[in-house]
Amino acid sequence: MSSVAEKLQRKSQRQVAVKQVRLKLVYVDFWSAVKLSFLVAASLGIVFIVATILVWIVLNSTGIFGDLDKIFRDILSDNNFSVSSSFSLPQVALFAFVVAILNVIVGTALGAIASMLYNFSVRLTGGLLVGFTNN
Repeated sequence: MSSVAEKLQRKSQRQVAVKQVRLKLVYVDFWSAVKLSFLVAASLGIVFIVATILVWIVLNSTGIFGDLDKIFRDILSDNNFSVSSSFSLPQVALFAFVVAILNVIVGTALGAIASMLYNFSVRLTGGLLVGFTNN
């Protein structure tokens, strides 16, 4: 009579055949690519807005804007110019929001163009060959 451990030991001694699968990517769905590129661009836009606001908060809390005001007043000899009033948090946040919206539009369009170009190039190249194993 053999135990379970002996059965498992015999099973593990056999060579396991490595299975390989090769697939060709011959088509990228246009709407899926547009949706994915929109989601990626939107998430990057949110990250950009938050990062811009955090950088402004750090610069403001360290007093960089006050030092820049002193430097520009010395250089320009103009007492009316102020960096802190020119680059206030609402203005910086609005600028970051506008840039993020433009990036979402451009990123979505580039994703759509990339999927169309890939689908057209598949006719010439035959597609992208991808291999998988069961390691």
